[in-house]
Amino acid sequence: MLPKLPFFKTKEPKIQSKVFIPSRREFLKISSLVTGGFVMGINFQCAGPKGEVITFAPNVYINISSDNVITLIAHRSEMGTGIRTTLPMIVADEMGAEWSKVKIAQAEGDEEKYGDQNTDGSYSIRMFYEPMRLAGGTARQMLQAAAAAKWGVDVSECSTENSQVLHSSGKKIKFGDLVADMGKMEIPKPESITLKEFSSYKLIGKDVTIYDAKDMSTGKAIYGADVDLPNMQIAVIRRSPVVGAKVISFNDEKAMAIPGVNRVVKIEGAGNPPGLDKPLEGVAVIADNTWAAMKGRDALEIEWDLGENQTYSSSKQLEEMLKSTTGDGKLRRERGDFKAAQRNAGKRIERTYLAPFYAHATIEPPAAIAHYQGDGICEIWAPTQHPQWARQAVADALNIDLYNVTVNVTLLGGGFGRKSKPDFVVEAALLSKAAKSPVRVQWTREDDLHHDFLHAQSAQRIKATLDKNGNLSGWNHHTVFPAIGATASATELHPSDGELGLGCIDFPFDVPNIRIESHESKAHTRIGWLRSVSNIHHSFATNCMLDELAEAKGEDPVDFLSGLLGEDKNLNFEGEIKGQFGNYGESIEKFPLNTGRLKRVIEIVAKEANWKNAVAEGKAMGFAAHKSFLTYVACIVRVEKGADGKLLIPEVFYAVDCGIGVNTDRIRSQFEGGAQFATSLAMTSAITLENGKVQQNNFDGYEIIRMPQSPKKIHVHIVESMEKPTGVGEPPVPPYIAALCNAMYKLTGERIYQLPFKA
Repeated sequence: MLPKLPFFKTKEPKIQSKVFIPSRREFLKISSLVTGGFVMGINFQCAGPKGEVITFAPNVYINISSDNVITLIAHRSEMGTGIRTTLPMIVADEMGAEWSKVKIAQAEGDEEKYGDQNTDGSYSIRMFYEPMRLAGGTARQMLQAAAAAKWGVDVSECSTENSQVLHSSGKKIKFGDLVADMGKMEIPKPESITLKEFSSYKLIGKDVTIYDAKDMSTGKAIYGADVDLPNMQIAVIRRSPVVGAKVISFNDEKAMAIPGVNRVVKIEGAGNPPGLDKPLEGVAVIADNTWAAMKGRDALEIEWDLGENQTYSSSKQLEEMLKSTTGDGKLRRERGDFKAAQRNAGKRIERTYLAPFYAHATIEPPAAIAHYQGDGICEIWAPTQHPQWARQAVADALNIDLYNVTVNVTLLGGGFGRKSKPDFVVEAALLSKAAKSPVRVQWTREDDLHHDFLHAQSAQRIKATLDKNGNLSGWNHHTVFPAIGATASATELHPSDGELGLGCIDFPFDVPNIRIESHESKAHTRIGWLRSVSNIHHSFATNCMLDELAEAKGEDPVDFLSGLLGEDKNLNFEGEIKGQFGNYGESIEKFPLNTGRLKRVIEIVAKEANWKNAVAEGKAMGFAAHKSFLTYVACIVRVEKGADGKLLIPEVFYAVDCGIGVNTDRIRSQFEGGAQFATSLAMTSAITLENGKVQQNNFDGYEIIRMPQSPKKIHVHIVESMEKPTGVGEPPVPPYIAALCNAMYKLTGERIYQLPFKA
């Protein structure tokens, strides 16, 4: 069963408000998080009748203590994006808290308490910008009311700043001195809260660095494998080499003879389909330390039934996928009559585009710690993007009550969608129960590449027609790739409406005849979502084809795309899409596709990069534009050949319209990182499978770019906007790949139709 993905389901955030005066038990629980490093710099004390510190919480995101410590709860997972900074920052700015003294605590996984916590799909800010403002506004309004009552003045004469309530006369009172008064007040209703004007914010719309950047850079920050519990054992697993394989038998005699090895445990897999939330079948070695566990795993003797995928070849499947695009597919969108456009065309252009399987290859491989306590209670520590899914998966696997599972979220050393899947967390829970002690499951880089939820390989065929005046009159896009849903259901042979809504059926250009078709493809390995999902291959094909069409028409690519967008308007594709248009989980009325906003970023990036100016011989620029995750991005990449003949990428230019730019430092950072990430996808990274097995073992086979290959200067122009904020984690990737490919054509004279390309 698929989880609630941002590109499949509509999401509604929850606002929780309650008076919170912690009991001794709750303080002890929080204190245990402090010692584990999950609450940063907080000294909690128990409330009592003798004037000790007391705490008040107007909602689950804010705690104000009588010693004037403001603790804000971060309920999303931090993987370098800065979300654990930006959401609390919104609360602090709205309530008037002194940011430099605010403490941030990481929430455990609890949907009833915090609402959706799935840090996936570039929607954290989009979903929680207004709820975080409301949370902060509720606290501010209560603080102002409490101070006004204490002073006997009108509340309109009060404001907040630097964790104090200020009166127009100059009087001040600390937030902490109002805790007892607020504890006697009713929580105001959301509709009664008046939020600040945007111009009054001191943090929102500005550069704010990551809250715990110093801890991250000095080794103090806690990632998954850093958690160390008393009596904890380490486990590594020999997983099925082919998806769906089953263990016939195993001999653990040699493994058990290795000093430090304590136990060997078989893990049952789901078979085929493997599922999105279940472990693969395998045999685990549990030991006193990682080295012993790994040596024990090497010594295992296992007989496998490799199952139906043992003859699978990804290269052969890709050939079959491409061949399938020569025929009619399943109609997914239609406007006009493409076949008539073909008959009447002055010119026809047909091209194919291929992209490989990609791995997430997070620098921190998966790791999870579980402590099953023997009484139906299990506590988890994990670098998970989706703690609620992990919690449910553990409860299901152990057959225990959901409320008896606690998921503590550590920092993530990269996620990209891989760590939303809870399979590695379930492994730890099952092995802790078997070992009757805390267990850390540690994946190696080889484990990570061999057993990932891969981004699907794809084949696309685009047929375009130009009328007798050279205008684009028809667009026929065929796309085929194994669906994410096929990992959970063997009947899923076509991409879902949601996957096709990522850069394919949402083709925004004013072409009179459009026909978009998908084709069947079976999944023979685990398919998942990678940063920007099917926008990766769809933008590659679409933008490269449009660049070629501009050349065929004899028109500048920037002018060509701007002209194709037509008049500024909102698109809803009504009557054209043969299914549902997911629009990243949002209503098309609230978040329409606006052609004017896409034209605007195209105009800006061309100006910023001096696109119209001629470039020197041996240098070139490429351009692409794409809307994904409701954010509009245009990109220009400069390339040149170095003295040694190798490709250099000296500059990249982005223009991005993501609505309100909540934390501009993090927006630029995401685009800077996104360009590096996308360069790997375009030039060096690919997963292949033969006989059902992944062929790449480590970064020598699955290459990510090295420093000489990386873009050197990345310029990010953030469009000033008061539109609703949208995502920035994934939108940098799709247009960059196509812009780089188009630049390579200008440099070398050879079009790129298959990724990765070698330069």
